[in-house]
Amino acid sequence: MVMGLLSNAARKIVFWTYPRTSWQWDVLCLLILVFIFLTPKGWFANPGFRRHRTVVIAADVVGGQADRAGLERRAREVADAPSGKVTEVRERRDAQGKLVAYEVDIR
Repeated sequence: MVMGLLSNAARKIVFWTYPRTSWQWDVLCLLILVFIFLTPKGWFANPGFRRHRTVVIAADVVGGQADRAGLERRAREVADAPSGKVTEVRERRDAQGKLVAYEVDIR
């Protein structure tokens, strides 16, 4: 008897056979509103996702043999992010293999 009552209630909830004017509908709407307005923003924050930007700096702007510190400083200036963290520096070369620019990722 108890098992039949539980399975009947579960079936009604899954397939939602309750009419709009029932108290069950009101409880569902209330639960949805509580979830929307009382859920902390931190539950949906993705710590792995941070806004980052890729800056391209021409090789002749920083010189042929640019040091990483100089590249990072220049990339922060271009990105207007003085406290940004440089995560990666990549060289961009043309078809002949000549160094053309640097791609710098900043978070």
